[in-house]
Amino acid sequence: MINYLLRKTGYALAVMLGIVVVVFFLFNILPVDPARMTQGQRADVQSLEAVRKEFGLDKPVPMQFVYYLNDLSPLGIHANSHAEQQRYGYVKLIPVWGNKVLALKWPYLRRSYQTHKDVSALLMDVLPNTLLLAAVAMLFAIVFGVFLGVLCALHQNSWVDRMLISLSTLGISAPSFFAGIIIAWLFGFVLNKYTGLNMSGSLYSYDPFRGEVITLKNLLLPALTLGLRPLAIIVQLTRNAMLDVLGQDYIRTARAKGLGHNAVVYRHALKNALNPVITAIANWFASLLAGSFFVEYVFGYNGLGKVTVDALEMSDFPVIMGSILFIAFIFVVINILVDILYVWIDPRVTIA
Repeated sequence: MINYLLRKTGYALAVMLGIVVVVFFLFNILPVDPARMTQGQRADVQSLEAVRKEFGLDKPVPMQFVYYLNDLSPLGIHANSHAEQQRYGYVKLIPVWGNKVLALKWPYLRRSYQTHKDVSALLMDVLPNTLLLAAVAMLFAIVFGVFLGVLCALHQNSWVDRMLISLSTLGISAPSFFAGIIIAWLFGFVLNKYTGLNMSGSLYSYDPFRGEVITLKNLLLPALTLGLRPLAIIVQLTRNAMLDVLGQDYIRTARAKGLGHNAVVYRHALKNALNPVITAIANWFASLLAGSFFVEYVFGYNGLGKVTVDALEMSDFPVIMGSILFIAFIFVVINILVDILYVWIDPRVTIA
């Protein structure tokens, strides 16, 4: 297990490094000047040069990349000064040369070009909103997806089976941003007097008497939109896996021994049919965080996706890179946890 985790960690670091390289150089070949985006089109040359110098944009691109990797790396070389230590929060290890030291620190994602706020703090403010949205969407997809998938398998080739499979195919085909527009219009506008839901709104809203309050109803429509595609996939995966398991010899043996219908279906068949479903759930939970970008934007939901789309519009590279690395890290962690969960669900699976 230890060797497996070390190997997976090595793969994860390689993946994250690859993402940094691709996004960094892709951003730098775009014909966009972040300093101009920050200061406006009428800014004078001196103001633009000051901004470029402040954020290190006046240096050659390869040197910018080296400095950025140094900021991201848990082990970095930094100046031995109070200001530098306060910015990075590092722990000095050994002196290197001059006033430089090798330091241990958390990855530093720099500051936003637009707001000048620390990117880590900026993303951590909205990350809980996105995680809650993804968790609610995934819970909705799991509960209804597994239930409907089992229902389809138990009523194979019936009208219920055909109707649910048709609806799930439609759910897989519909892009999230398109489904979001339809759902927002239908439930937030046409049926508003019955549902009481808004077409747009964030998890937190401002009340003139109580200040900032949690508005849970603004979570429902984005979660429904985000959960539709994983729900459709889980329905079909659960159905197919259940049909395969229900045809196995040990299921027929369990029936022959007189076990009840529910015991056969839920204690024996469903548990052994869950492996492909778990893979889908894990992959979709990580994908939901990325897929939430457009859904959050459609519903005006203040989360990681909306912040990233806003940053893309303003060419705010530190925020863009920080959010991408957040998503990549979550992908990696979830994949490792899924492999470990396999062993718990099915002891026949071993981790080499």
